[in-house]
Amino acid sequence: QVQLVESGGGSVQAGGSLRLSCAVSGVTFSTYSMGWFRQAPGKEREFVAAINWSGYSANFADSVKGRFAISRDNAKNTVYLQLNSLKLEDTAVYYCNTDPRGPTYMMDMSTGYKYWGQGTQVTVSS
Repeated sequence: QVQLVESGGGSVQAGGSLRLSCAVSGVTFSTYSMGWFRQAPGKEREFVAAINWSGYSANFADSVKGRFAISRDNAKNTVYLQLNSLKLEDTAVYYCNTDPRGPTYMMDMSTGYKYWGQGTQVTVSS
């Protein structure tokens, strides 16, 4: 069973930055795509970004393109999400997940996975 532990969230002013981390166990991390999702209050969970097993291919939601970056360290079984130029609408609980397929498939999987971590809260204020 996959285990996902997100961390790095916090409170930040608009325009600020945060770096989220997700430690993964229970799967062969280096062969899986990794993705980030988020859920804002009163809204459904949505896709944010995904990266393939090697780290050379990534997909982003239009709302975060040019502001967020995704990376991974296969030696540490960890995926990262760098959040820059944060906006009020980025406030949400951020989750990560894994997929044996490519990152493109993760774009439609915001409700498709059985297991989720506890998430990490990101709060952006003006």
